[in-house]
Amino acid sequence: MALREILVVPHPVLKQVSANVDVVDDDLRALMDDMLETMYDAPGIGLAAIQIGVPKRVIVMDLARPDEEPQPRYYVNPEILWASEETAPYEEGCLSVPEIFDEVERPARVKLRYLNYQGEQVEEDAEGLFAVCIQHEMDHLNGVLFIDHLSRLKREQAVKKVKKLVKAA
Repeated sequence: MALREILVVPHPVLKQVSANVDVVDDDLRALMDDMLETMYDAPGIGLAAIQIGVPKRVIVMDLARPDEEPQPRYYVNPEILWASEETAPYEEGCLSVPEIFDEVERPARVKLRYLNYQGEQVEEDAEGLFAVCIQHEMDHLNGVLFIDHLSRLKREQAVKKVKKLVKAA
């Protein structure tokens, strides 16, 4: 496993739409392992492959609390089959938009389908933080950042703040 660099706004790769994965093989599992190690190191709870410059429809996630055993999850070619009309606000942040947090309104519940680490097809329902996180990460696969859900002014201020942060580092 290896740590990968996480791209930050306004890196143009973050706006790319990721391609479907043809097969879950050892190379893809190695990528997912690197992604997970990178996410834990950041630290974060979710990471899309595009955030490390790999335009593939792959997400890793771990919603375990710091005092719990890690519960890594892997999503290849995830798709939302159904989303509730009911929405819920949640304060989101993103490893590609460091130190910026703002409230985003998303469907409260979704049903998704994806391939897991072994390449098996899975369907499951998500709600709460799981629903928020999977939708946030799936946005990345379509070239959308959580700040794209904010007003133009808030989005521009966020990008400006991140640029300043990166310059100071």
